[in-house]
Amino acid sequence: MGTTAGGGRAVPRYVQIADEIVEQIRAGVLKPGDLVPSESELVERYGVAGGTIRKAMVEVRASGLVETRHGKGSIVKDRPPVRLRSSDRFRASHRRGGKAAYLAESAQSGATAKVSVLFIGPMEAPEEIAQRLGVEPGAQVLARRRLYFRNGTPVETASSYLPWDVVKDIPELFSENPGPGGIYARLEGDGHVFEEFVETLQARPASKAEASELALSPGAPVVHLLRNAVTKTGRVVEVCDTLMAADQFVFEYRIPAAD
Repeated sequence: MGTTAGGGRAVPRYVQIADEIVEQIRAGVLKPGDLVPSESELVERYGVAGGTIRKAMVEVRASGLVETRHGKGSIVKDRPPVRLRSSDRFRASHRRGGKAAYLAESAQSGATAKVSVLFIGPMEAPEEIAQRLGVEPGAQVLARRRLYFRNGTPVETASSYLPWDVVKDIPELFSENPGPGGIYARLEGDGHVFEEFVETLQARPASKAEASELALSPGAPVVHLLRNAVTKTGRVVEVCDTLMAADQFVFEYRIPAAD
């Protein structure tokens, strides 16, 4: 029987057990690389049935703090978060210094970053992307899809969509390595000077395919981010559709308190 809090509904026993295991991981009692105790050990420790432990472990895996390896069990992940500072990660000084945003933020956190290019080429704009870019649905755009790694672990996928009339005369944008400062530096070099970057974020569970691509447990939390890159003329010259492993990122925003 679960306990109640403040006279509310009883908390299921498996949720209590899952919360305790997650807290042990966050507190460092269970360290990165440690095995989570086996089902039989947890059954004995908590005095519950195996089914309760299995349900608890579903909750623990959904936290994104452990991974299941065949024949070994559940192991605590070594996935320290990257801190994203939205107020400065797209500063022009980073681009002038030859660093794209992901490389800049990884360097700030002391991590080793790697980018794997999965696809570059023309495609028809999906409806939401077309709406954001101000083009007709199905219009030809340039797509650039990447998989980002931190310390050897996949942490983020990102797909950039750029209007064809903007990119057709910038050959570097069709290359795996667009050059120092990334695609934003190439766009600015072609006269598309940025005014702002507008982001929307939504947290949700990962699909099976997304979990596989990011080496997450099924249903682990991810953050879906869509970003418009807006120039001083008011045109959106890139939409970036990004999916991030939620346990890898901390979002930090500065919000002006005055006009």
